[in-house]
Amino acid sequence: MSIQGQLLEVRVTGCRKLRDTEFFTRQDPYVRIEYGSNKFSTRTCTDGGRNPTFDEKFRIPLIEGLRELNISVWNSNTLTHDDLIGSGRVQLHKVLTCGYDDSSWPIQTRHMRSAGELTLVMHFDVSAVNKMGKSAATPTTHSVPPGPAPMPTLASAVPYTASSHSYAPPAGYPTIAPYQAYPNPYPASAYPHPPPQQVREHTAYPPTTYPPQPYGEPYPPQPLHGQTYPPQSYGQPYPPPSGQPTYPPAPYPGTYPPAPY
Repeated sequence: MSIQGQLLEVRVTGCRKLRDTEFFTRQDPYVRIEYGSNKFSTRTCTDGGRNPTFDEKFRIPLIEGLRELNISVWNSNTLTHDDLIGSGRVQLHKVLTCGYDDSSWPIQTRHMRSAGELTLVMHFDVSAVNKMGKSAATPTTHSVPPGPAPMPTLASAVPYTASSHSYAPPAGYPTIAPYQAYPNPYPASAYPHPPPQQVREHTAYPPTTYPPQPYGEPYPPQPLHGQTYPPQSYGQPYPPPSGQPTYPPAPYPGTYPPAPY
């Protein structure tokens, strides 16, 4: 919904509990409204004090995207500059949505202290904006693009008649040359073929003579002349001949082990 150019009616009714800027006399307040580049001021309420009344109306043309008013209340002075009593901002969301707003808006000093409140009664014609939105949404006959031309039906189609001119059939396509083998870019190898592998005979494992004889000598080595194998320890034959005492010797003569009693 666009509000560009629509009129907002603002009626300034009065102020309540204003900050008093005079010490010996009653102050003379007036209200100033700013919206965009437009500025509106009420008349001065002489000796209005802290609760002045104005009851003045203003018609403000709205600007799309700007939905707040800047308000300020001043004390009119004759010899010196006017004193700022307080200022604030008025939001227009409620009046643009519902068409009516009669709220009181707080104002503050430059040091962000409470300076009283200002009462405004605002009116806005919402129905006119809705009608404009509906008319803009309704397409016109000029905005509808022309549709595609209708396709001819079988009944309205003209039957095909053969032409008196005879056309020669198209010539055949030229034959394609047979595929030629691509020459081999790699010459014949100059290296001879590898020699054939020799076939080895399988031999039994382990070999028949195992372990191998060192240096051509038989295994086990033969004893020297006059000696037996394995050699006898301490010069005695093994096993001892019959008739000799057994080893180790028995602790007492007789049979070993002794016969039971």
